Amino acid sequence: MTIARAIRVLALALLAMLPAACSAPAQTGTTLEFWTIGREGEAVMHLLPAFEAANPGIHVRVQQIPLTAAHEKLLTAYAGGTLPDVTQIGNTWIAEFAELHALEPLQSRVAASQVIRQDDYFENAWAPNVIDGTLYGIPWYVDTRLLFYRVDLLREAGFDAPPRDLAAWQAQMDAIRATSHDTRWGALLPTNEYDQLLALALQQDTPLLRDGGRYGNFQSAGFKRTLAFYVGLFKRGDVPPYTNVQVSNPWQAFARGDFVFYLSGPWNIGEFRKRIPAAQQSEWSTAQLPGPDGPGDSVSYGSSLVILQHSQHKAAAWKLIEYLSRPDVQVRFYRLLGDLPARRSAWDSPVLKNDPKLRAFRAQLEHMRPAPQVPEWEQIVNMMQNVAARAIAGQQTIDQATAQMDTEADAILAKRRWVLDREREARP
Repeated sequence: MTIARAIRVLALALLAMLPAACSAPAQTGTTLEFWTIGREGEAVMHLLPAFEAANPGIHVRVQQIPLTAAHEKLLTAYAGGTLPDVTQIGNTWIAEFAELHALEPLQSRVAASQVIRQDDYFENAWAPNVIDGTLYGIPWYVDTRLLFYRVDLLREAGFDAPPRDLAAWQAQMDAIRATSHDTRWGALLPTNEYDQLLALALQQDTPLLRDGGRYGNFQSAGFKRTLAFYVGLFKRGDVPPYTNVQVSNPWQAFARGDFVFYLSGPWNIGEFRKRIPAAQQSEWSTAQLPGPDGPGDSVSYGSSLVILQHSQHKAAAWKLIEYLSRPDVQVRFYRLLGDLPARRSAWDSPVLKNDPKLRAFRAQLEHMRPAPQVPEWEQIVNMMQNVAARAIAGQQTIDQATAQMDTEADAILAKRRWVLDREREARP
């Protein structure tokens, strides 16, 4: 059984578990079905009237999918032949849906476009959309992880600037604990979230998977260094061994000074501005993620826009993608929702360029790395964090944990190896 067929079987099993999409009255002209995930659907509704006015023969019908159900909904629609014309898709899912042959290749459209220029996109926001040399998606917005920190509490511990490398970060957290007499944590890194460990792991020169994504590479010296540093933060007492359930209100804890550093993403700029008292707004800022030898890379996340292979309205769908990709429209989208533009030129807008809380994000977006582009990655990275949590709890050594990660990753990738080997044997 191929990977694609196995995923299709799973999707068919899920079909009965999800409600059917609501239908709307038929429209004259071309009606594009556009699926969005989470709050993006609410924001994009404000952008569509201008598109429809400029394209009077096209009507866009938006369906919002809850984030927690999005992956299963897309698989179910694939199995049932009910995928839309255009959809938002997480860039870590593109390899999976490309494997299913569900996505339309876009390189020829980009080559002919007067709107979309590859060189205007952050390099590693574009990269996850290219699978085996074929472009399947256009980055819609970008996401990454860096440090939020308390300026005042860091200064109280004796530092005028955030850390530039991992050694300095550890030293600052040690000092924070010492000067607070162990009443304050250095950082909050929830043990059930993989983003923090993944971001640090991608700073190493060794890949997380080897041999073309056929096997795990967690026993490499680079990943062992990362895991030892990460687990060491908990064992030293710089970071509490808490899940995000145990810190239900991190904004309040951050404002209260329970910890100084918080490794998180751009949505928290808006959350901190909304949830932290006005008198404390000058007391927090953002900083690029420290790396082994200076400011380091972080993980490349975000969503892309794709055209589905079965769509009967691909030309109209491409017009919609071009419109949503315009720098001015991306700035409007940021104003509505806070999602960071994927195009560098959009960052020349004063609303982004002159915001001091965004400067570290602008720098970090030039220093990102994508996760491995294999369909099984979501399963692998969740496994990685589950095993890391056992190492944090003292149940495994670093060597034991990395060996288990490789064993489990190799098992997850077994079907991928089988398929790739058969394809290699079939070549003339």
